[in-house]
Amino acid sequence: MTARSRMEPPARVLVEVVRAAHRHRSAVSLLGLLAILTGACSHLVLSTFGVDPLDQPYRVRVELTHSGGLLPGQEVTVRGVRVGRVDSVQVVNEKVVAVAAIDEDVRISVSGQVRAAALSAAGEQYLDFLPASNDGPYLTDGAVITADRTSTPVPMSDMLQSLSGTLAQIDPDRLATISRELGVGPAGPDKLAEIIDGGTFLVSTLDTVLPNTVNLLRNSRVVVATLHDGRTALRSTSANFAATLGGVASMTGGYEQLLAQTPPMLTELDTILAQNSPTMVRLLGNLVTVSQVAYSRIPALEEFFFPRQRAGSALDAVASAFHDGGVWALASIYPRYACDYNVPRRPGSVPDYAQPYVNADCTDPDPTLMPRGARNAPRPADDPVPAPPPADPLQTAEQAPVGPQTVPTPYGGPYTPGPR
Repeated sequence: MTARSRMEPPARVLVEVVRAAHRHRSAVSLLGLLAILTGACSHLVLSTFGVDPLDQPYRVRVELTHSGGLLPGQEVTVRGVRVGRVDSVQVVNEKVVAVAAIDEDVRISVSGQVRAAALSAAGEQYLDFLPASNDGPYLTDGAVITADRTSTPVPMSDMLQSLSGTLAQIDPDRLATISRELGVGPAGPDKLAEIIDGGTFLVSTLDTVLPNTVNLLRNSRVVVATLHDGRTALRSTSANFAATLGGVASMTGGYEQLLAQTPPMLTELDTILAQNSPTMVRLLGNLVTVSQVAYSRIPALEEFFFPRQRAGSALDAVASAFHDGGVWALASIYPRYACDYNVPRRPGSVPDYAQPYVNADCTDPDPTLMPRGARNAPRPADDPVPAPPPADPLQTAEQAPVGPQTVPTPYGGPYTPGPR
């Protein structure tokens, strides 16, 4: 069998089919148009409307605080990408439950949030899943997303209520005044446009720092709550400030006089400091030493002024002597047990202003002796009592420096034999 004999039967069939189609060309054209219409409708249903009769979606129940305008048949998306449709929206036990039918080939992580959002102010709501990651576990048929993980748009009633509160704070008279002022001159519309442009720029700037603004508002709740709790004290403080400022207002003449006299006084003080700068330098140097010594004795000073080991303080004792219009004191004529310091004794009749011994220590071991003396006073860690063995027990304090303003203290008593 040759190649011609093999190709002849199919060729005859093809020729007969073409002849038959030519004879019935109207019917063939109609069938072609019907086939094209069927294909176009199938593409429109499958692609545009998203209807796939072969798809078996899985359903997820999403609990919402309110519907947010969500209706059955609206789209379900994952970060804006369509993955299904809302099957139904029902009210169950004071909650709105939206059943989302999601394509079977789409896997959505159980983590993250779900929101009911709108494409525009006119509506066009949709259910948007916002998974935190692409990792499992994934949502399955019958899964439930609780209301604490969902969000909905602000209801129109709440927005109008908030807007009503804002409008209530606007004074119509002032608003009318602003409107009249803007219309006084020819540049009024331009000024209004500049105000609107500035407001738009402000809003866009706030939008760029929205997370920081939200954190600021959340942190301000604590401050506002604290102010709310202390509103009684704030009222009292405001009343006191009002009284104080009222007194200040009644004494404006005195304040004006004070402000007028202050510059000459400061100029004179500056002149005095300039003339006595060498003395001030030495004084400040001495104050450094005094401050260092005082800093190392802070525990002892605190015990002196604000004692913790006993009741009262030295200041309380001094203040208690002044009462009933006089100064009161108690004196004991009986000799008391005194401490013995193992240092040479100088005659009291020699007024030579001798320097004190710096390492003197009470050698009496009696613990009841001098309960408020230096032995029991708080001291720095590097200043033990008694002094360590290498210290000279007869060492005296250094002679005070003599300056041009030092008052001389020469010997002023009679001559007496003996050591001085």
